[in-house]
Amino acid sequence: MNIVETEEELRSIIGVPHEAVEKKVITSLDAHCSQFISKSPFLVISSSDKFGFSDISPRGDGPGFVFIRDENNVIIPERPGNRRVDTLRNILAQPQVGLLFFIPGLGETLRVHGRATLITDQDILEEMAVNGKKPLLGINVEVEECFVHCAKAFKRSGLWNPSTWETVDDLPPAAKMIADHMKLPNIDTELEDQKA
Repeated sequence: MNIVETEEELRSIIGVPHEAVEKKVITSLDAHCSQFISKSPFLVISSSDKFGFSDISPRGDGPGFVFIRDENNVIIPERPGNRRVDTLRNILAQPQVGLLFFIPGLGETLRVHGRATLITDQDILEEMAVNGKKPLLGINVEVEECFVHCAKAFKRSGLWNPSTWETVDDLPPAAKMIADHMKLPNIDTELEDQKA
């Protein structure tokens, strides 16, 4: 394979960004970013450990599940899950994270980059309670930059277009995949039972 090894080589292939692309980055949440976050039911968070190994993890709940503390801080609730805590361990080792917020049907996404800390302030966690249950802790992200990302990937992929979706029967069976990865007998049946 021919490998690109320098930014000069990269720029000779891709070119340089338009001035507007550079200027769209802001360093705190304005009213537009806050409104976007308040309508988003889903995000992915990227992190990396002390060795530089990367991870990306989904987070979701009702629209507005991310608490906007102020123009410089957002807090993601940590609900009970599988207890792997990959993202949380990474934050303890290396706090820089990236967030990508989605709104169903909208092609544009909101990117937020910043420094994360794990918080246990009960008054803040109470603000994020759902059905009377507070999150276990919160991921506070101090915003360092944010910007709207264009819709090209969504347009090209047809992600929000139901006519491009596979039927359920054609999708990879997650329970079977997990069972095969775990190499344990009857685990796929147990996983299916848990979903019901």
